[in-house]
Amino acid sequence: MASNDIFDPRTYMQLAIEEMKKSLNEPRADGKRSPKVGAVLIKPDGSQESSHRGELRYGDHAEFSLLERKNRKTKLDGSILFTTLEPCAPGARNHPKLSCAERIVNARIKEVWVGIEDPDPFVDRKGIKFIQDHGIVVKMFDPDLQQEIREYNADFIKQAEQRAKEVGSEKKPLILSKVEEKITAASLDDFSGSALTKFMSRANISYTIGSPELKQVLMQLGILAEDGQPTGIGLLLFGKKPQLKFPQAVVKAEYIRPDGKSELKDFEGPLVQMPLEIIEWVESRLGSFYTIEKGERKDKSEIDPFREAIINAIVHRDYDIEEAPIHLIIDKDKIVIKSPGAPVKPITIDQLNNFIAPSLSRNPKIMYIFNQLKLVEQRGKGMRILKMLPNELKLPVPHFAYNEPYLEFTLFRTGNILESLIGVEKYNELNDEEKKGLLHLYNVKSISKSEYAKYLGITDKTAQRQLSKFKKLGLVSTKGATNNLRYLSNL
Repeated sequence: MASNDIFDPRTYMQLAIEEMKKSLNEPRADGKRSPKVGAVLIKPDGSQESSHRGELRYGDHAEFSLLERKNRKTKLDGSILFTTLEPCAPGARNHPKLSCAERIVNARIKEVWVGIEDPDPFVDRKGIKFIQDHGIVVKMFDPDLQQEIREYNADFIKQAEQRAKEVGSEKKPLILSKVEEKITAASLDDFSGSALTKFMSRANISYTIGSPELKQVLMQLGILAEDGQPTGIGLLLFGKKPQLKFPQAVVKAEYIRPDGKSELKDFEGPLVQMPLEIIEWVESRLGSFYTIEKGERKDKSEIDPFREAIINAIVHRDYDIEEAPIHLIIDKDKIVIKSPGAPVKPITIDQLNNFIAPSLSRNPKIMYIFNQLKLVEQRGKGMRILKMLPNELKLPVPHFAYNEPYLEFTLFRTGNILESLIGVEKYNELNDEEKKGLLHLYNVKSISKSEYAKYLGITDKTAQRQLSKFKKLGLVSTKGATNNLRYLSNL
């Protein structure tokens, strides 16, 4: 791309979406819907080309048409690709055809922007992971544009999710995590009958437990391996005691009572039963603090940030980190959830804290099962709920931080946390912007002047004045030399 050009990713996202809308659905007697996909290629000289599914031939993927039919003889090193759907992963195409992910790697593309991940939970994020593993930078479309893509592909997504639980669909053994592998020492008898029955009822699966048809469905979902033995994911989701194999699959809760004494509780058993048990335990300690409906989503508007947060921790944690359980700490001011694993690349902490993180699941098969149980939205509503907290529940904005190996999420229980922390006199000396900045410093514990200014969108001079005021009030202390000065929260 020409050095004097301003690169505006959103412009190309929107161009890819417009291209997507031109897609041609190939005629099929079985009624199967094809995805509508658009792709835009930005070459190093700043020129661009685009394509959509079926543009030149029925069934041709947009990326294939763009890279192989339109640019077969063109050197594409250093180009940037925008595509509205995750590129298909190795094994998705019949031999000897290459997948789109392989073609992207072979073309030496340097950066790929992806609209939405594949809606099939068996292959979700595997095309992304393949190109990331080959050194290509992957970023995601903005959340509002992701929603537009999903709405335009609603029929395809619905069919893809339904095929995931149909008998007879062949799947390829692509692995995202070690817990997807089979557990040789386990059998279907190790599953909880009640957990499995509830899932079958919610997912409209009418087969009986132990039937060949049900086993085939569970194989398609990655719950069972091809020989009928449970996979790690199957054992985690439905095992009577999955912690015997995966001791990290525990939620360790601590409730610090108003008198300062702690009440400890470990939550074990199948993952699908944990949310209800945790929510009921929390509700019994805190009372009806949030709108809680037995851990199951209802078809009505509700603001329930704790429910969203604890379920997201169970669904999206990194189960390959064997030494780390989920921690849940509750006191009179806040709830802190520590979930093992950094944000899934390319999601960043800044995106989480600004509630603009795109939808991307670390564990798509677990996500799919929780969605079928109506425990979680298939493609996150959580960010929108968190963003609404200041207006809907008059609570401070929640906060994410990463302290290896934990992604820490802080959810405040009171809107007057600063007043209780610093006292009425000091609280009244601060304006609204200073209160917001001090609360942020309380969350992050340590900050530089430039980081503080960036967070509030103010000048360095204004940031310096506010931080000096905090220091004079005894709210912060400083550490480091002048050129590397950091402000530490004293709260």
